[in-house]
Amino acid sequence: MATTISVNKQSVAELLATGKAKPFVIPEYQRPYAWTDEQIETLFVDLWEFSTKIGGLERNGTYFLGSIVSFDNDDGEQEIIDGQQRITSLFLLLRAIYTKLVKGGSSDNEAAENFIRQIEPAIWRTNNRTGKVDYANILITSRVVDNSGNEILRQILETGIANTGATDNYSKNYLLFQKLFDQQCKDYPLLIFDFIFALLNQAILLPIGADSQDTALTIFSTLNNRGLPLSDSDIFKAKIYNNLKDGEKDSFISEWKSLEKEASEANESIQRLFYYYMFYLRAKENDVSSTTPGVRKYYLADKCQRLFDKNLLKDLNKVLTLWKVINSNHDIPEETWDNNSKIRKALDTLVSYPNEYWKYPVIIFFLAHRADKEFETEFLLFLNKLCGELMSRFILYPTINAVKSDIMKLNAKIIKESHPDFDFKTIDMSLVKDKLIVPHRSIVRMLLKSFAYKHQETLLPDNWQIEHILPQRWQDTFFPNVEPKTVYEMVEHIGNKTPFERKLNIVASNGYFQKKQFEYNKSEIAVTKILVLSTTSDWTLQNIEKRDAMVTNDILSLLNQWETEYTNYNVTPTSGSTSE
Repeated sequence: MATTISVNKQSVAELLATGKAKPFVIPEYQRPYAWTDEQIETLFVDLWEFSTKIGGLERNGTYFLGSIVSFDNDDGEQEIIDGQQRITSLFLLLRAIYTKLVKGGSSDNEAAENFIRQIEPAIWRTNNRTGKVDYANILITSRVVDNSGNEILRQILETGIANTGATDNYSKNYLLFQKLFDQQCKDYPLLIFDFIFALLNQAILLPIGADSQDTALTIFSTLNNRGLPLSDSDIFKAKIYNNLKDGEKDSFISEWKSLEKEASEANESIQRLFYYYMFYLRAKENDVSSTTPGVRKYYLADKCQRLFDKNLLKDLNKVLTLWKVINSNHDIPEETWDNNSKIRKALDTLVSYPNEYWKYPVIIFFLAHRADKEFETEFLLFLNKLCGELMSRFILYPTINAVKSDIMKLNAKIIKESHPDFDFKTIDMSLVKDKLIVPHRSIVRMLLKSFAYKHQETLLPDNWQIEHILPQRWQDTFFPNVEPKTVYEMVEHIGNKTPFERKLNIVASNGYFQKKQFEYNKSEIAVTKILVLSTTSDWTLQNIEKRDAMVTNDILSLLNQWETEYTNYNVTPTSGSTSE
Protein backbone atom coordinates (compact mmCIF):
# COMPACT_ATOMS: atom_id res chain seq x y z
CA MET A 1 0.00 0.00 0.00
CA ALA A 2 1.33 3.43 -0.95
CA THR A 3 2.53 5.77 1.77
CA THR A 4 0.55 9.00 2.07
CA ILE A 5 1.77 12.26 3.58
CA SER A 6 0.29 15.76 3.58
CA VAL A 7 2.25 18.99 3.83
CA ASN A 8 0.54 22.37 4.12
CA LYS A 9 2.15 25.38 5.76
CA GLN A 10 0.02 27.04 8.42
CA SER A 11 0.26 29.94 10.83
CA VAL A 12 0.51 29.18 14.53
CA ALA A 13 -3.14 30.19 15.00
CA GLU A 14 -4.29 27.99 12.12
CA LEU A 15 -2.34 24.92 13.21
CA LEU A 16 -3.23 25.10 16.89
CA ALA A 17 -6.88 25.65 16.06
CA THR A 18 -6.95 22.24 14.35
CA GLY A 19 -6.60 20.80 17.84
CA LYS A 20 -10.28 21.54 18.40
CA ALA A 21 -11.25 18.73 16.01
CA LYS A 22 -8.15 16.59 16.57
CA PRO A 23 -6.37 17.41 19.83
CA PHE A 24 -2.57 17.26 19.99
CA VAL A 25 -1.01 14.43 21.93
CA ILE A 26 2.61 13.98 23.00
CA PRO A 27 2.71 10.16 23.03
CA GLU A 28 4.12 7.93 25.74
CA TYR A 29 7.28 7.04 23.85
CA GLN A 30 8.44 10.66 23.51
CA ARG A 31 11.12 11.99 25.79
CA PRO A 32 10.12 14.58 28.43
CA TYR A 33 9.86 18.28 27.60
CA ALA A 34 13.43 19.56 27.81
CA TRP A 35 13.83 23.03 26.30
CA THR A 36 16.32 25.16 28.24
CA ASP A 37 16.28 28.84 29.24
CA GLU A 38 18.53 29.59 26.30
CA GLN A 39 16.16 28.00 23.79
CA ILE A 40 13.15 29.82 25.28
CA GLU A 41 14.92 33.17 25.16
CA THR A 42 16.10 32.56 21.61
CA LEU A 43 12.56 31.80 20.44
CA PHE A 44 11.13 34.85 22.16
CA VAL A 45 13.85 37.29 21.06
CA ASP A 46 13.79 36.04 17.46
CA LEU A 47 10.01 36.47 17.28
CA TRP A 48 10.23 39.92 18.86
CA GLU A 49 12.91 41.02 16.42
CA PHE A 50 10.85 39.74 13.51
CA SER A 51 7.60 41.36 14.66
CA THR A 52 9.15 44.78 15.19
CA LYS A 53 11.33 44.93 12.09
CA ILE A 54 9.80 42.72 9.39
CA GLY A 55 6.34 41.54 10.44
CA GLY A 56 3.66 42.95 12.68
CA LEU A 57 0.28 44.60 12.14
CA GLU A 58 1.30 46.76 9.20
CA ARG A 59 3.66 44.35 7.41
CA ASN A 60 3.31 41.04 5.53
CA GLY A 61 6.51 39.10 6.34
CA THR A 62 6.65 35.51 7.57
CA TYR A 63 8.84 33.79 10.13
CA PHE A 64 9.45 30.04 9.72
CA LEU A 65 9.35 28.10 12.99
CA GLY A 66 10.04 24.64 11.58
CA SER A 67 8.14 21.44 10.90
CA ILE A 68 5.72 19.39 12.98
CA VAL A 69 5.51 15.70 12.08
CA SER A 70 2.38 13.87 13.23
CA PHE A 71 -0.17 11.23 12.33
CA ASP A 72 -3.82 10.76 13.21
CA ASN A 73 -4.02 7.89 15.69
CA ASP A 74 -6.97 5.56 16.22
CA ASP A 75 -8.44 7.89 18.87
CA GLY A 76 -8.74 10.80 16.46
CA GLU A 77 -5.76 12.66 17.93
CA GLN A 78 -2.76 14.30 16.27
CA GLU A 79 0.11 12.24 17.68
CA ILE A 80 3.24 14.39 17.60
CA ILE A 81 6.33 12.54 16.41
CA ASP A 82 8.60 15.53 15.80
CA GLY A 83 8.18 19.07 17.08
CA GLN A 84 6.85 18.38 20.56
CA GLN A 85 9.36 20.76 22.17
CA ARG A 86 8.41 23.57 19.78
CA ILE A 87 4.65 23.13 19.91
CA THR A 88 4.63 22.78 23.71
CA SER A 89 6.66 25.99 24.02
CA LEU A 90 4.19 27.82 21.78
CA PHE A 91 1.29 26.76 24.00
CA LEU A 92 3.20 28.02 27.06
CA LEU A 93 4.05 31.32 25.36
CA LEU A 94 0.46 31.94 24.28
CA ARG A 95 -0.75 31.11 27.80
CA ALA A 96 1.73 33.59 29.28
CA ILE A 97 0.52 36.31 26.87
CA TYR A 98 -3.13 35.47 27.54
CA THR A 99 -2.62 35.68 31.31
CA LYS A 100 -1.07 39.12 30.97
CA LEU A 101 -3.82 40.43 28.68
CA VAL A 102 -6.64 39.15 30.90
CA LYS A 103 -5.10 40.82 33.94
CA GLY A 104 -5.27 44.12 32.09
CA GLY A 105 -2.85 46.95 32.24
CA SER A 106 -2.79 47.60 28.51
CA SER A 107 -3.45 51.10 27.28
CA ASP A 108 -5.52 49.64 24.41
CA ASN A 109 -8.25 47.51 25.96
CA GLU A 110 -10.01 46.99 22.64
CA ALA A 111 -6.87 45.51 21.07
CA ALA A 112 -6.28 43.38 24.17
CA GLU A 113 -9.78 41.93 23.97
CA ASN A 114 -9.33 41.23 20.26
CA PHE A 115 -6.20 39.18 20.84
CA ILE A 116 -7.68 37.46 23.86
CA ARG A 117 -10.41 36.18 21.53
CA GLN A 118 -7.81 35.08 18.96
CA ILE A 119 -5.67 33.19 21.50
CA GLU A 120 -8.52 31.30 23.15
CA PRO A 121 -9.30 28.87 20.27
CA ALA A 122 -5.56 28.15 19.95
CA ILE A 123 -5.35 26.79 23.52
CA TRP A 124 -8.82 25.59 24.55
CA ARG A 125 -12.07 24.31 23.14
CA THR A 126 -14.80 26.92 23.04
CA ASN A 127 -18.54 26.40 22.90
CA ASN A 128 -19.72 26.68 19.29
CA ARG A 129 -22.96 28.37 20.30
CA THR A 130 -21.88 30.71 23.08
CA GLY A 131 -18.18 31.10 22.36
CA LYS A 132 -17.53 30.47 26.05
CA VAL A 133 -14.09 29.04 26.80
CA ASP A 134 -13.76 25.64 28.51
CA TYR A 135 -10.45 26.17 30.29
CA ALA A 136 -10.29 22.52 31.41
CA ASN A 137 -10.55 21.32 27.81
CA ILE A 138 -6.99 21.94 26.58
CA LEU A 139 -5.96 21.19 23.01
CA ILE A 140 -2.65 19.51 23.93
CA THR A 141 -1.95 16.61 26.27
CA SER A 142 1.34 15.01 27.22
CA ARG A 143 1.32 11.30 28.01
CA VAL A 144 5.07 10.82 28.28
CA VAL A 145 5.69 7.73 30.39
CA ASP A 146 6.58 8.39 34.03
CA ASN A 147 6.64 12.16 33.61
CA SER A 148 5.05 14.09 36.47
CA GLY A 149 5.22 17.19 34.27
CA ASN A 150 2.26 15.93 32.26
CA GLU A 151 -0.13 17.12 34.96
CA ILE A 152 1.87 20.31 35.50
CA LEU A 153 1.45 21.26 31.85
CA ARG A 154 -2.28 20.73 32.09
CA GLN A 155 -2.55 22.87 35.24
CA ILE A 156 -0.50 25.73 33.77
CA LEU A 157 -2.58 25.87 30.59
CA GLU A 158 -5.82 25.66 32.56
CA THR A 159 -5.06 28.13 35.36
CA GLY A 160 -2.22 30.28 34.05
CA ILE A 161 -0.39 29.71 37.34
CA ALA A 162 3.00 28.05 37.88
CA ASN A 163 4.88 27.40 41.10
CA THR A 164 7.77 29.88 41.31
CA GLY A 165 9.88 27.33 43.16
CA ALA A 166 9.24 24.49 40.70
CA THR A 167 12.14 22.76 38.98
CA ASP A 168 10.27 21.18 36.05
CA ASN A 169 10.79 22.65 32.59
CA TYR A 170 7.11 23.43 32.01
CA SER A 171 6.97 25.72 35.05
CA LYS A 172 10.39 27.29 34.54
CA ASN A 173 9.78 28.05 30.88
CA TYR A 174 6.26 29.39 31.46
CA LEU A 175 7.56 31.73 34.16
CA LEU A 176 10.40 32.83 31.87
CA PHE A 177 7.94 33.60 29.07
CA GLN A 178 5.92 35.67 31.54
CA LYS A 179 9.00 37.56 32.61
CA LEU A 180 10.12 38.24 29.04
CA PHE A 181 6.66 39.40 27.92
CA ASP A 182 6.10 41.53 31.02
CA GLN A 183 9.39 43.31 30.38
CA GLN A 184 8.43 44.09 26.78
CA CYS A 185 5.01 45.33 27.91
CA LYS A 186 6.80 47.71 30.26
CA ASP A 187 9.48 48.87 27.81
CA TYR A 188 7.54 48.83 24.52
CA PRO A 189 3.80 48.92 25.26
CA LEU A 190 2.95 50.07 21.72
CA LEU A 191 4.71 47.12 20.11
CA ILE A 192 3.28 44.19 22.07
CA PHE A 193 0.28 43.81 19.76
CA ASP A 194 2.59 43.67 16.73
CA PHE A 195 4.35 40.84 18.53
CA ILE A 196 1.11 38.94 19.30
CA PHE A 197 -0.19 39.43 15.76
CA ALA A 198 3.07 38.18 14.26
CA LEU A 199 3.16 35.17 16.60
CA LEU A 200 -0.38 34.12 15.71
CA ASN A 201 -0.51 34.97 12.03
CA GLN A 202 2.97 35.41 10.57
CA ALA A 203 4.96 32.73 12.40
CA ILE A 204 4.66 29.77 10.04
CA LEU A 205 4.86 26.05 10.79
CA LEU A 206 5.11 23.22 8.31
CA PRO A 207 2.84 20.42 9.56
CA ILE A 208 3.67 17.09 7.94
CA GLY A 209 0.83 14.63 8.41
CA ALA A 210 1.56 10.94 7.85
CA ASP A 211 -0.82 8.05 7.28
CA SER A 212 0.69 5.91 10.05
CA GLN A 213 3.00 5.99 13.02
CA ASP A 214 5.65 4.08 11.08
CA THR A 215 5.58 6.59 8.22
CA ALA A 216 5.75 9.50 10.66
CA LEU A 217 8.74 7.97 12.46
CA THR A 218 10.51 7.41 9.15
CA ILE A 219 9.96 11.05 8.17
CA PHE A 220 11.20 12.16 11.57
CA SER A 221 14.37 10.07 11.30
CA THR A 222 15.05 11.63 7.90
CA LEU A 223 14.42 15.23 8.93
CA ASN A 224 15.77 15.26 12.44
CA ASN A 225 19.29 16.65 12.86
CA ARG A 226 18.90 18.55 16.10
CA GLY A 227 19.32 15.78 18.62
CA LEU A 228 18.78 12.11 19.34
CA PRO A 229 15.94 10.64 17.29
CA LEU A 230 13.37 8.45 18.94
CA SER A 231 14.70 4.95 19.36
CA ASP A 232 12.72 1.78 18.83
CA SER A 233 13.07 1.08 22.54
CA ASP A 234 11.21 4.32 23.35
CA ILE A 235 8.27 3.00 21.37
CA PHE A 236 8.56 -0.48 22.90
CA LYS A 237 8.49 1.02 26.40
CA ALA A 238 5.25 2.87 25.63
CA LYS A 239 3.64 -0.19 24.06
CA ILE A 240 4.46 -2.37 27.08
CA TYR A 241 3.42 0.34 29.53
CA ASN A 242 0.01 0.78 27.91
CA ASN A 243 -0.57 -2.98 27.93
CA LEU A 244 -0.03 -3.29 31.68
CA LYS A 245 -2.60 -3.05 34.43
CA ASP A 246 -2.43 0.11 36.53
CA GLY A 247 -0.92 -1.77 39.47
CA GLU A 248 1.93 -3.07 37.29
CA LYS A 249 3.03 0.18 35.68
CA ASP A 250 5.13 1.64 38.51
CA SER A 251 7.07 -1.60 38.88
CA PHE A 252 7.68 -1.76 35.14
CA ILE A 253 9.03 1.80 35.01
CA SER A 254 11.34 1.06 37.92
CA GLU A 255 12.66 -2.08 36.20
CA TRP A 256 13.06 -0.27 32.89
CA LYS A 257 15.01 2.60 34.47
CA SER A 258 17.28 0.15 36.26
CA LEU A 259 17.93 -1.77 33.04
CA GLU A 260 18.59 1.46 31.15
CA LYS A 261 21.06 2.67 33.78
CA GLU A 262 22.92 -0.63 34.05
CA ALA A 263 23.09 -0.98 30.28
CA SER A 264 24.64 2.47 29.99
CA GLU A 265 27.20 1.62 32.67
CA ALA A 266 28.14 -1.49 30.66
CA ASN A 267 28.58 0.59 27.48
CA GLU A 268 25.41 -0.86 25.97
CA SER A 269 21.88 0.40 25.44
CA ILE A 270 18.39 -1.06 25.76
CA GLN A 271 18.08 -0.57 22.01
CA ARG A 272 21.03 -2.93 21.44
CA LEU A 273 19.71 -5.44 23.98
CA PHE A 274 16.45 -5.68 22.04
CA TYR A 275 18.45 -6.21 18.86
CA TYR A 276 20.54 -9.01 20.35
CA TYR A 277 17.51 -10.65 21.92
CA MET A 278 15.76 -10.68 18.55
CA PHE A 279 18.29 -13.26 17.34
CA TYR A 280 17.51 -15.48 20.33
CA LEU A 281 13.77 -15.30 19.60
CA ARG A 282 14.40 -15.97 15.91
CA ALA A 283 16.47 -19.03 16.83
CA LYS A 284 13.62 -20.31 19.03
CA GLU A 285 11.28 -19.84 16.07
CA ASN A 286 13.76 -21.76 13.85
CA ASP A 287 14.15 -18.69 11.65
CA VAL A 288 17.43 -19.25 9.80
CA SER A 289 17.01 -16.55 7.17
CA SER A 290 20.18 -14.53 6.62
CA THR A 291 18.05 -11.41 6.08
CA THR A 292 17.80 -9.43 9.31
CA PRO A 293 14.38 -7.83 9.89
CA GLY A 294 13.98 -4.32 11.25
CA VAL A 295 13.87 -4.38 15.06
CA ARG A 296 10.72 -2.26 15.33
CA LYS A 297 8.87 -4.25 12.69
CA TYR A 298 9.88 -7.52 14.33
CA TYR A 299 8.67 -6.66 17.83
CA LEU A 300 5.50 -4.85 16.75
CA ALA A 301 4.39 -7.78 14.58
CA ASP A 302 1.52 -10.02 15.72
CA LYS A 303 0.02 -7.25 17.84
CA CYS A 304 3.24 -6.83 19.85
CA GLN A 305 3.04 -10.29 21.40
CA ARG A 306 6.83 -10.54 21.66
CA LEU A 307 6.89 -7.28 23.62
CA PHE A 308 4.16 -8.43 25.97
CA ASP A 309 5.92 -11.65 26.97
CA LYS A 310 6.24 -11.69 30.77
CA ASN A 311 9.87 -12.88 30.54
CA LEU A 312 11.03 -10.03 28.31
CA LEU A 313 12.72 -7.75 30.87
CA LYS A 314 14.09 -10.73 32.76
CA ASP A 315 15.71 -12.05 29.58
CA LEU A 316 17.06 -8.62 28.59
CA ASN A 317 18.70 -8.48 32.03
CA LYS A 318 20.30 -11.86 31.35
CA VAL A 319 21.67 -10.59 28.04
CA LEU A 320 23.01 -7.54 29.89
CA THR A 321 24.74 -9.81 32.42
CA LEU A 322 26.80 -11.26 29.59
CA TRP A 323 27.71 -7.81 28.25
CA LYS A 324 28.69 -6.55 31.69
CA VAL A 325 31.42 -9.17 31.65
CA ILE A 326 32.38 -8.70 27.99
CA ASN A 327 32.33 -4.90 27.81
CA SER A 328 33.23 -3.83 31.32
CA ASN A 329 34.98 -6.85 32.83
CA HIS A 330 32.48 -6.87 35.72
CA ASP A 331 32.32 -9.59 38.34
CA ILE A 332 28.71 -10.78 38.63
CA PRO A 333 27.96 -11.91 42.24
CA GLU A 334 25.21 -14.35 41.26
CA GLU A 335 27.34 -16.01 38.54
CA THR A 336 30.32 -18.38 38.72
CA TRP A 337 31.43 -18.64 35.10
CA ASP A 338 32.54 -14.99 35.04
CA ASN A 339 35.62 -15.85 37.12
CA ASN A 340 36.74 -18.50 34.66
CA SER A 341 39.83 -16.96 33.07
CA LYS A 342 39.64 -19.22 30.02
CA ILE A 343 36.07 -18.15 29.29
CA ARG A 344 37.03 -14.52 29.73
CA LYS A 345 39.95 -14.88 27.34
CA ALA A 346 37.76 -16.61 24.77
CA LEU A 347 35.15 -13.84 24.97
CA ASP A 348 37.83 -11.15 24.76
CA THR A 349 39.25 -12.83 21.67
CA LEU A 350 35.83 -12.91 19.99
CA VAL A 351 35.36 -9.21 20.73
CA SER A 352 38.05 -8.50 18.13
CA TYR A 353 36.27 -10.39 15.37
CA PRO A 354 35.70 -7.85 12.58
CA ASN A 355 31.87 -7.99 12.56
CA GLU A 356 29.01 -8.72 14.96
CA TYR A 357 28.09 -12.20 13.82
CA TRP A 358 29.97 -13.81 16.70
CA LYS A 359 27.62 -12.14 19.18
CA TYR A 360 24.42 -13.87 18.18
CA PRO A 361 25.37 -17.52 18.82
CA VAL A 362 27.14 -16.50 22.05
CA ILE A 363 24.01 -14.74 23.35
CA ILE A 364 21.77 -17.62 22.31
CA PHE A 365 24.02 -20.20 23.96
CA PHE A 366 24.13 -18.13 27.14
CA LEU A 367 20.35 -17.69 27.34
CA ALA A 368 19.51 -21.25 26.35
CA HIS A 369 22.02 -23.12 28.52
CA ARG A 370 23.25 -20.90 31.36
CA ALA A 371 21.37 -23.03 33.92
CA ASP A 372 22.73 -26.34 32.60
CA LYS A 373 24.81 -28.40 35.01
CA GLU A 374 27.87 -28.44 32.73
CA PHE A 375 27.43 -24.90 31.45
CA GLU A 376 30.92 -23.64 32.25
CA THR A 377 32.66 -26.52 30.50
CA GLU A 378 30.37 -26.51 27.50
CA PHE A 379 30.39 -22.71 27.18
CA LEU A 380 34.19 -22.65 26.98
CA LEU A 381 34.28 -25.46 24.42
CA PHE A 382 31.63 -23.67 22.36
CA LEU A 383 33.41 -20.30 22.53
CA ASN A 384 36.74 -21.78 21.44
CA LYS A 385 35.12 -23.74 18.63
CA LEU A 386 33.27 -20.63 17.44
CA CYS A 387 36.46 -18.59 17.66
CA GLY A 388 38.34 -21.12 15.54
CA GLU A 389 35.62 -21.37 12.89
CA LEU A 390 35.21 -17.63 12.53
CA MET A 391 38.89 -16.82 12.59
CA SER A 392 39.96 -19.41 10.03
CA ARG A 393 37.18 -18.41 7.64
CA PHE A 394 37.92 -14.70 7.89
CA ILE A 395 41.58 -15.40 7.15
CA LEU A 396 40.50 -16.92 3.83
CA TYR A 397 37.33 -14.95 3.08
CA PRO A 398 37.26 -11.58 4.87
CA THR A 399 33.55 -10.80 4.33
CA ILE A 400 30.36 -11.13 6.38
CA ASN A 401 28.83 -13.39 3.75
CA ALA A 402 31.45 -16.05 4.46
CA VAL A 403 29.69 -16.97 7.74
CA LYS A 404 26.27 -15.28 7.75
CA SER A 405 24.13 -18.22 6.60
CA ASP A 406 26.15 -20.72 8.66
CA ILE A 407 25.74 -18.63 11.81
CA MET A 408 21.96 -18.39 11.36
CA LYS A 409 21.71 -22.17 11.05
CA LEU A 410 23.94 -22.60 14.09
CA ASN A 411 21.71 -20.25 16.12
CA ALA A 412 18.70 -22.52 15.68
CA LYS A 413 20.74 -25.62 16.59
CA ILE A 414 21.97 -24.05 19.83
CA ILE A 415 18.41 -23.81 21.13
CA LYS A 416 18.04 -27.57 20.88
CA GLU A 417 21.42 -28.69 22.22
CA SER A 418 24.39 -27.42 24.19
CA HIS A 419 26.91 -29.13 21.91
CA PRO A 420 25.60 -28.37 18.42
CA ASP A 421 27.22 -29.43 15.18
CA PHE A 422 29.02 -26.62 13.40
CA ASP A 423 27.81 -27.48 9.94
CA PHE A 424 29.92 -24.76 8.33
CA LYS A 425 31.19 -24.88 4.78
CA THR A 426 34.43 -26.89 4.56
CA ILE A 427 37.67 -24.95 4.15
CA ASP A 428 41.22 -25.98 3.27
CA MET A 429 43.40 -25.49 6.37
CA SER A 430 46.57 -25.56 4.26
CA LEU A 431 45.35 -22.35 2.65
CA VAL A 432 44.73 -20.89 6.09
CA LYS A 433 48.36 -21.58 6.97
CA ASP A 434 49.57 -19.72 3.88
CA LYS A 435 47.30 -16.75 4.49
CA LEU A 436 48.33 -16.49 8.14
CA ILE A 437 51.68 -15.02 7.21
CA VAL A 438 50.11 -11.81 5.89
CA PRO A 439 46.53 -11.82 7.20
CA HIS A 440 43.88 -9.21 6.43
CA ARG A 441 44.49 -6.23 8.70
CA SER A 442 41.00 -6.56 10.26
CA ILE A 443 41.78 -9.97 11.76
CA VAL A 444 45.28 -9.19 13.09
CA ARG A 445 44.07 -8.05 16.51
CA MET A 446 42.07 -11.25 17.00
CA LEU A 447 45.02 -13.38 15.91
CA LEU A 448 47.40 -11.63 18.29
CA LYS A 449 44.95 -12.11 21.16
CA SER A 450 44.69 -15.83 20.43
CA PHE A 451 48.47 -16.11 20.32
CA ALA A 452 48.91 -14.03 23.48
CA TYR A 453 46.33 -15.96 25.50
CA LYS A 454 48.07 -19.23 24.79
CA HIS A 455 50.94 -17.89 26.87
CA GLN A 456 49.23 -16.06 29.75
CA GLU A 457 46.25 -16.50 32.07
CA THR A 458 45.36 -12.85 32.58
CA LEU A 459 43.58 -10.58 30.11
CA LEU A 460 45.60 -8.17 28.03
CA PRO A 461 45.66 -4.56 29.28
CA ASP A 462 42.82 -2.38 28.03
CA ASN A 463 44.94 0.05 26.02
CA TRP A 464 47.27 -2.26 24.15
CA GLN A 465 48.25 -1.52 20.58
CA ILE A 466 49.56 -3.50 17.65
CA GLU A 467 53.27 -2.82 17.63
CA HIS A 468 55.34 -3.20 14.49
CA ILE A 469 58.66 -4.58 15.72
CA LEU A 470 60.50 -3.41 12.61
CA PRO A 471 59.01 0.09 12.33
CA GLN A 472 56.69 0.89 9.44
CA ARG A 473 59.01 3.82 8.79
CA TRP A 474 62.24 1.85 8.63
CA GLN A 475 65.54 3.30 7.47
CA ASP A 476 67.10 2.26 4.16
CA THR A 477 70.48 1.78 5.86
CA PHE A 478 69.10 -1.26 7.71
CA PHE A 479 68.71 -3.20 4.44
CA PRO A 480 71.16 -1.82 1.85
CA ASN A 481 71.00 -4.93 -0.34
CA VAL A 482 67.25 -5.66 -0.18
CA GLU A 483 64.54 -4.42 -2.51
CA PRO A 484 62.37 -1.85 -0.62
CA LYS A 485 59.22 -3.65 -1.85
CA THR A 486 60.32 -6.80 -0.05
CA VAL A 487 60.87 -4.95 3.21
CA TYR A 488 57.53 -3.12 2.95
CA GLU A 489 55.78 -6.46 2.52
CA MET A 490 57.55 -8.10 5.45
CA VAL A 491 56.77 -5.21 7.78
CA GLU A 492 53.13 -6.37 7.58
CA HIS A 493 53.89 -10.02 8.32
CA ILE A 494 52.25 -11.48 11.41
CA GLY A 495 55.75 -12.17 12.81
CA ASN A 496 56.53 -8.45 12.80
CA LYS A 497 53.60 -7.58 15.03
CA THR A 498 53.01 -7.98 18.73
CA PRO A 499 50.57 -6.69 21.33
CA PHE A 500 52.19 -3.91 23.33
CA GLU A 501 51.07 -1.54 26.09
CA ARG A 502 50.24 1.88 24.67
CA LYS A 503 52.30 3.82 27.21
CA LEU A 504 55.39 1.72 26.45
CA ASN A 505 54.77 1.94 22.72
CA ILE A 506 54.82 5.75 22.88
CA VAL A 507 58.23 5.65 24.52
CA ALA A 508 59.64 2.98 22.21
CA SER A 509 58.37 4.78 19.12
CA ASN A 510 60.45 4.09 16.01
CA GLY A 511 63.80 3.89 17.74
CA TYR A 512 66.66 1.51 17.12
CA PHE A 513 66.09 -2.14 17.95
CA GLN A 514 68.17 -2.00 21.14
CA LYS A 515 66.12 0.94 22.41
CA LYS A 516 62.84 -0.80 21.60
CA GLN A 517 64.11 -4.00 23.22
CA PHE A 518 64.61 -2.10 26.47
CA GLU A 519 60.94 -1.04 26.46
CA TYR A 520 59.75 -4.49 25.37
CA ASN A 521 61.46 -5.91 28.43
CA LYS A 522 59.14 -3.80 30.64
CA SER A 523 56.03 -5.29 29.05
CA GLU A 524 53.72 -7.46 31.12
CA ILE A 525 52.50 -9.21 27.97
CA ALA A 526 54.22 -12.59 27.80
CA VAL A 527 54.35 -12.98 24.03
CA THR A 528 55.98 -9.60 23.54
CA LYS A 529 59.03 -10.85 25.41
CA ILE A 530 58.85 -14.26 23.74
CA LEU A 531 58.73 -12.77 20.25
CA VAL A 532 61.27 -10.02 20.63
CA LEU A 533 63.74 -11.12 23.25
CA SER A 534 64.24 -14.56 21.73
CA THR A 535 65.56 -13.10 18.48
CA THR A 536 68.85 -11.43 17.68
CA SER A 537 69.41 -7.85 18.79
CA ASP A 538 69.23 -6.22 15.40
CA TRP A 539 66.86 -5.59 12.48
CA THR A 540 66.89 -8.63 10.19
CA LEU A 541 64.31 -10.05 7.84
CA GLN A 542 65.34 -13.48 9.07
CA ASN A 543 64.05 -12.57 12.52
CA ILE A 544 60.65 -11.72 11.03
CA GLU A 545 60.58 -15.09 9.24
CA LYS A 546 61.50 -16.84 12.48
CA ARG A 547 58.69 -15.08 14.33
CA ASP A 548 56.28 -15.81 11.44
CA ALA A 549 56.86 -19.50 12.08
CA MET A 550 56.41 -19.12 15.86
CA VAL A 551 53.11 -17.27 15.60
CA THR A 552 51.55 -19.29 12.78
CA ASN A 553 52.50 -22.60 14.38
CA ASP A 554 50.97 -21.54 17.68
CA ILE A 555 47.76 -20.32 16.06
CA LEU A 556 47.39 -23.44 13.92
CA SER A 557 48.03 -25.54 17.01
CA LEU A 558 45.26 -23.67 18.82
CA LEU A 559 42.81 -24.15 15.96
CA ASN A 560 43.55 -27.87 15.98
CA GLN A 561 43.29 -28.05 19.78
CA TRP A 562 39.89 -26.28 19.86
CA GLU A 563 38.56 -28.56 17.13
CA THR A 564 39.81 -31.72 18.83
CA GLU A 565 38.47 -30.76 22.26
CA TYR A 566 35.06 -29.95 20.84
CA THR A 567 34.88 -33.11 18.74
CA ASN A 568 36.01 -35.43 21.56
CA TYR A 569 33.81 -33.97 24.29
CA ASN A 570 31.44 -36.53 25.76
CA VAL A 571 28.08 -34.75 25.91
CA THR A 572 26.10 -35.23 29.10
CA PRO A 573 22.37 -35.52 28.39
CA THR A 574 20.55 -32.42 29.61
CA SER A 575 17.04 -31.08 29.43
CA GLY A 576 18.25 -27.56 28.65
CA SER A 577 16.94 -24.40 30.23
CA THR A 578 15.80 -22.11 27.45
CA SER A 579 15.62 -18.87 29.37
CA GLU A 580 13.62 -20.06 32.35
